[in-house]
Amino acid sequence: MALDAATTAFVTEMAKAGGKGIHEMTPEEARGLSAELSSMYGPAPEVAQVVDHTMETADGGQIPIRMLVPEGTPRGMLIYYHGGGWVIGAIGEFENLGARLATQTGCVVALVDYRLAPEHRFPTAVDDCYQALQWIHGHLEEQGMPLPIIVSGDSAGGNLAAVVARRARDQGGPPIALQALIYPVADADFSRPSYAEPENQLLLTREGMIWFWDHYLPEADRRSDPDVSPLQAEDLSGLPPALVITAEHDVLRDEGEAYAEKLKAAGVPVEFTRYEGQMHGFFTLLFLPAGAEAIAQLNRSIDRHLSAAVA
Repeated sequence: MALDAATTAFVTEMAKAGGKGIHEMTPEEARGLSAELSSMYGPAPEVAQVVDHTMETADGGQIPIRMLVPEGTPRGMLIYYHGGGWVIGAIGEFENLGARLATQTGCVVALVDYRLAPEHRFPTAVDDCYQALQWIHGHLEEQGMPLPIIVSGDSAGGNLAAVVARRARDQGGPPIALQALIYPVADADFSRPSYAEPENQLLLTREGMIWFWDHYLPEADRRSDPDVSPLQAEDLSGLPPALVITAEHDVLRDEGEAYAEKLKAAGVPVEFTRYEGQMHGFFTLLFLPAGAEAIAQLNRSIDRHLSAAVA
């Protein structure tokens, strides 16, 4: 299926503007592009409260965590790890999305500003994100708010959510009601067909993905570690139920779908949807209408799994 009209118009305007591909940029230049895109999203929905926290890491780092609290009594805690290939992105750029998630799901949304590569390579992002899960769970207990927890993220953030969910299983970590993985990075295999299809070379390209990996984990022989490539994990049984969303025109499509199938084979309840006519990034590019459809699907999935958690 061809790209939808809104995405085609956006891609056309980007092409007219010219400029370098991400794989030709420095990390600083790529971060500037990410910030520029986020400025196009318009006003964010109103939330009841925005609360900033700082988490101290074991190695002396400081990780900002921004909590967006919806009106009324929250029904869950949605921890969101942003995308950006582990190299770009910041919680301020995802606050609009976080506010939409909070208002539509009725959950507190926690945005985690994990440390980025190449300044902080693997496994720093994973360690930061898992510690954030533990810190948020402890914070809820301290506040007397035993809310069910959802871990979620897009692209590299989906990768981190998947790894965190498995680490919580293996280390007896906080219980997770749902893992919501939006076109996640699941492997480091650039030979999959979705990487080669010309119609998928859009906002994220094969060369761009290699660039991200080279900054995050330059040693290719280490990329089979399940903490960086969750598809390589031998045992996925006993993991939380999963919502897996992919995009038709995305170099990451095949690995995300392979991960959904492997979760199913391990007995994990999985809801999977491929969004036809969409490209990588449609969930977070808030001017694209398909993102609203995916947020609505996430809300329905949260409805089901939080109801099950309460029951």
